[in-house]
Amino acid sequence: MHDVAIVGAGPVGGTLALALADADLDVVALDARAEGATLRRDRSLALSHGARLVFERLGVWSRLADAQGALSPILAIDISQAGGFGVTRLAADEQGLPALGYVVSYVALQAAIDAELARTRTAIRYGAQVAHVGGTPSHAAVTFADAGHDALTARLAVVADGTGTAVAGIARERREYGQVALLAKIAMASPHQGVAYERFTPSGPVALLPEGDHYGLIWTMAPAEGERTLALSDAQFLAELAAHFGARVDGFRGVRDRTTFPLALEFARPAVTTRCVLIGNAAQTLHPVAGQGFNLGVRDAYALARTIVEHGRDALGDRAMVADYAARRRVDRVAGIAFTHGLTQLFAPDWPPLSWPRGVALSLLDAVPPLKRAFTSAMLFGLR
Repeated sequence: MHDVAIVGAGPVGGTLALALADADLDVVALDARAEGATLRRDRSLALSHGARLVFERLGVWSRLADAQGALSPILAIDISQAGGFGVTRLAADEQGLPALGYVVSYVALQAAIDAELARTRTAIRYGAQVAHVGGTPSHAAVTFADAGHDALTARLAVVADGTGTAVAGIARERREYGQVALLAKIAMASPHQGVAYERFTPSGPVALLPEGDHYGLIWTMAPAEGERTLALSDAQFLAELAAHFGARVDGFRGVRDRTTFPLALEFARPAVTTRCVLIGNAAQTLHPVAGQGFNLGVRDAYALARTIVEHGRDALGDRAMVADYAARRRVDRVAGIAFTHGLTQLFAPDWPPLSWPRGVALSLLDAVPPLKRAFTSAMLFGLR
C-alpha cells in the first residue's frame, strides 16, 4: 500500500508531488497522458506572486525563467467598467514586488514540473486512466479503466485530474453562465509594458494579458455571439474588439489563434471524503475573471502538502488529518469562489442604476491605500 496516490500529475497534482518529494513517504502520481506529453494544447495561465513563491521553493521557477518566452510579468492591472466612471490601477511597485503576477505558458510550466519530478524518487505512472476512486476507514482504492491493471491502494488519495468525477461520495454543484470565453492572441501597435486590463462590459468581462510581444485576449460573450465573432475576418474582429473594449486600449493590429470554450462555475461539496481529497479544478472550477482559479489550486496543493507533513505518516489520510486540511482551506476556497462569481454578477447586469455604485466602488478601491493593499494582497496570496 502506498502512502499517497495522486490522480493527475498536471500543474496542480505535480505541485503537490514536488511539495512531498522530500518527505519520507511513498508517493505515486498517476497521469493519463503519455510521458513528455500534455493533455491539452498550449494555453496561458495567470500566476500570482504567491504562486511564484511556491514554485521558487519547489525548484520550478528557475526552469521557467530560463525557458525562452515562457514568462511575461504583469507589472500593473487596469480595472474599469464600460459605460461608467471609476477606474482602479494596481501596480507592483506599490506592493514592493517585482511583479503582481506572470502570464505563463501551460506547456512550459508542465515541462518544468515534469523535469523537477524526474529528479525526485516520486513514482510517476503515465498512461494511467483512472476509472474510480473510493475510500474505506483503512485505505483509499484507485481502480483503472484498463481491466488489465490491478487496483491500487493508499493511505490517502488526492484527486487533481481537473474533473473529480471519478470520486465516490462527492456531490458536485454546477452553475452554467450561459456564456463562452473567446480566446485569441492580439498583436499591438506598441509594446504592452507589462500592463494587464480587466474591463467589465454589459456582455461580461474582457481581459487583456501581456504575453511576450502580444496580448492574450479573454472575451466573454453569449454562445451565439461567440460563433459569429469566430467567423469574422481579422479586420472585422479587430474593429469589433476595439469598439467593445473602448478607449482604455487602442492599437489592435493583428489576431490569431481564436477559439472559444463554455463558462461555468463548478465545485465539489465537500472537497474531501473518506481518505480522499480533491484539489485544483477537481475541487472548484471558476470563471476566468480575475485569474484566480489556477492560483487557488496551487494553494490547495501546497496547503495539503504542509498538512500531510505536519500530521505525519501514522495519521496520513485519517479523519482528523483530512478535516484539518478542509478547515485550513475553507476560508480561502469559499472566498475565491464567492469573489469570482460575485464579480460576474456585480458587473454583468446592463442596468444603468448599478453603474454609479460600481463606479464608486472602483474609485474608492483606487483612492484608499489600505483598501487597495488588502484587495491586492488577497488576489496575490489568497485569504488565510
